[in-house]
Amino acid sequence: MDHKKADNADTQGVLRVLEEVERWLADRSWSAADRPLDQLLDLKRAAGTTVSVVLPALDEEATVGAIVEVIRRELIEGLPVPLVDELVVIDSGSADRTAEVAAKAGARVVHRDEILPRIPALPGKGEVLWRSLLATTGDIVCFVDADLRDFSAAFVSGIVGPLLTDPGVQFVKAMYDRPLGDAPGQGGRVTELVARPLLNLHWPQLAGFVQPLGGEYAVRRSLLERLPFPVGYGVELGLLVDALHTVGLDALAQVDVGVRLHRHQDGQALGRMAAAIYRTAQVRLSRGHLVRPELTQFERGPEGFVPRTYAVDTEERPPMRGVQEYGRRHVA
Repeated sequence: MDHKKADNADTQGVLRVLEEVERWLADRSWSAADRPLDQLLDLKRAAGTTVSVVLPALDEEATVGAIVEVIRRELIEGLPVPLVDELVVIDSGSADRTAEVAAKAGARVVHRDEILPRIPALPGKGEVLWRSLLATTGDIVCFVDADLRDFSAAFVSGIVGPLLTDPGVQFVKAMYDRPLGDAPGQGGRVTELVARPLLNLHWPQLAGFVQPLGGEYAVRRSLLERLPFPVGYGVELGLLVDALHTVGLDALAQVDVGVRLHRHQDGQALGRMAAAIYRTAQVRLSRGHLVRPELTQFERGPEGFVPRTYAVDTEERPPMRGVQEYGRRHVA
């Protein structure tokens, strides 16, 4: 009898979560077309809100210039009030012409190592995003990956829109179709094989996010500065989970911006990304001891398969509002 009561309680709990996700999908999922640009500009001007767009970039000379040009042409220049007040490319050590191309296209380019130099930089995307809070001033910070092709300004205006129109929204992810070659799809390989199962099993309230690992999202600075940042590829999962626990599900939203085309990683790189994402989830589940923060993969050599072992990203940066330089800037 006790087992039956427990099973019934579990079933009721699952149903409640499903109902909450369905309600959230209806209330907090929109299309970029739902909020016309002129409406956003009027609201932005009335409220005096400022918007910073950050492009983390590593060897993206082929695409970063076109992204910057679209944002400048459609969201900054020739408007009664610019939607984007700051457009910053954070170069994390590119060996190509990324910085030169981005600056020529009209972005302000800052090298990762120039930000907070007293703390030696660690490799990883999350490190760049964390440091970008010190290199920008906007009330809303919008992150956009620098490897996108056929970029649309809706990737910015779409996800900034809910933050300008609804004071209860604090964190907005882009959602989109994400084809792999000629095959249509709504997710990436790491998303479907790692992130989505983790979220559904451990944070089912977040099961409604179409692109939980997507690199395009806009967040109020007042929330970002309170969150820790995993330094590597786990940053998107970590921020999403921590935002849920910090401000609740109804403060999170997503906006359909169409189709995302970008450069795809090979299988081994995806394996390293998956390990970092799993580790990020593990930390948030238990804050427990990590037995082996390494991932061994195999490559075929002349004499058979050769093991290659990589460190898994385990470092995290603390909430930015606890960093002295950040606090001093706000006082100033």
